[in-house]
Amino acid sequence: MFVVHVSVHVKTDQIEVFKEATLENAQNSVQEPGIARFDIIQQQGDPARFELVEVYRTPADPALHKETAHYKKWRDTVADMMAEARTSIKYINVFPDDEGWG
Repeated sequence: MFVVHVSVHVKTDQIEVFKEATLENAQNSVQEPGIARFDIIQQQGDPARFELVEVYRTPADPALHKETAHYKKWRDTVADMMAEARTSIKYINVFPDDEGWG
């Protein structure tokens, strides 16, 4: 498994619209065979900050995800909603083992 955490800071007046667009992207993303999970979490103390937790089956799957129509729609839709550029950190899975992801 290959895990990516994407940190997003959106403009305060764009929070709800960002959530709607990101939820649509996540719902489509989990239908991809290369994605085991796609979580959206929102910071309690600063609701304009989100973390997208993307769990891919292989290191090649993020590139395949970025070629999908739903990702490209999300990317273009949220581009002007950002208060700052989003960042990402890549991880390798430790627990549960890869079979534990279903």
